Amino acid sequence: MSEYIFPENFLNSLNEESDFERENFVDAHQNSASPTSMRINPFKRSILKTDGQVPWCHEGYYLNTRPSFTFDPLFHAGCYYVQEASSMFIDQILKHIKQNNDGEPIKVLDLCAAPGGKSTLINSAINGNDLLVSNEIIKTRVPALCDNLNRWGTANTIVSNNDPRDFGRLPGFFDTILVDAPCSGSGMFRKDPAAMNEWSEANVNLCHQRQERILADVYPALKEDGHLIYSTCSYSHQENEEILDWLCREFDMESIRIPIYKEWGIVETLSPEQKAWGYRFYPGKVKGEGLFAACLKKKEQTDEPPAFKTKGHQKLALLEIELIKKYINDPENYYYNKVNDDWLAISREHKESLDTLQRHLYIKKSGVRIGKLMGNDLVPDHELALSIYINKDKVLQTDLSLEQAIQYLRRENIDINITDKGWSLMNFEGHALGWAKLLPNRINNYFPKELRILASPPVL
Repeated sequence: MSEYIFPENFLNSLNEESDFERENFVDAHQNSASPTSMRINPFKRSILKTDGQVPWCHEGYYLNTRPSFTFDPLFHAGCYYVQEASSMFIDQILKHIKQNNDGEPIKVLDLCAAPGGKSTLINSAINGNDLLVSNEIIKTRVPALCDNLNRWGTANTIVSNNDPRDFGRLPGFFDTILVDAPCSGSGMFRKDPAAMNEWSEANVNLCHQRQERILADVYPALKEDGHLIYSTCSYSHQENEEILDWLCREFDMESIRIPIYKEWGIVETLSPEQKAWGYRFYPGKVKGEGLFAACLKKKEQTDEPPAFKTKGHQKLALLEIELIKKYINDPENYYYNKVNDDWLAISREHKESLDTLQRHLYIKKSGVRIGKLMGNDLVPDHELALSIYINKDKVLQTDLSLEQAIQYLRRENIDINITDKGWSLMNFEGHALGWAKLLPNRINNYFPKELRILASPPVL
């Protein structure tokens, strides 16, 4: 194993934390590898080989070895997401706070969402009539977030690219807000030893200030009695328990205790001043990396969300809408709108929320992009292929072997005999990978260029 040289003062700063076992912590870094884990997509069931369940997440599983996910077609089909096990604890928090929900649809904001691990987790945990807004502050990280949500296949998500302060325009809009805050990253030392070179007490203090600013900016968007989930991949007290004390002191938030089991190895903490509950994950105690997570409830009254008369989008041709609807299962459940030449669909109950968000935020993606109409024919979008709502009875389908699927994902010529003509879903083990156009003498591969596999396949 690699020799870990922890930053000066780092271990000493942890000695004061309750239930921190220095020798065990160091040994886990020096002598045990970071475990590989993934979370299955409940909307795209498939047979996957696993090595035990992540105890705090119903859909999380460990793997014996780390396979080449790049060359697994089921990964590209969105059947699972490769995610660090500790971060799946957000599922345990969501399930606990949902128990007290009266069944009304909720709106959830994932504020710092890229690349999409926690957003796909939230999307699995909420109901179909709930809405998830996945926001990424850094513009260059938004495409990866969109791609991962596209693979997940649902139509109750909106992706935005905004600064936290922009959400101040939406007072009381969200029932739950997750802030997986930018941090000093010490929880990832085992997985990324190079991060040790970036760690310093000065950087911890800088992150603490940034975390306060982000939380203060987004706080107005949380409704009264709404829940704030706060997490970092840091062990530093300043970025964790001190932030909880600050939230309770400045905003009079109420700490929520999350049920855990002793055998999980999670360390439950109390902040020194306000006695707010927090949850620490230490390698050596848990089968995962470093994490801190907490949940708080907003008690003060919030201004009403902005109200306005809904502005119609454009006048939409009813004939075009009818052509689009035949490609969607239960088509009356969706609201259809047109952006440039592209048709999109989102769950009908979210139309008003979409209108509100479009007025106040920069929206990158909403619902599912269906495609473009050329006369009476649809040029289908890649998002439609991966959507769980596509009416597969209305399109051709071509089943691929593993070798053919990899050829398709590399945008190569596919060695296959065809008899049909037209747009076809290209499937692997019953799950769609994308589109191809079947022609009399060739197959045109329409897998997106920006998503194609560039690496060479492993030699078997």
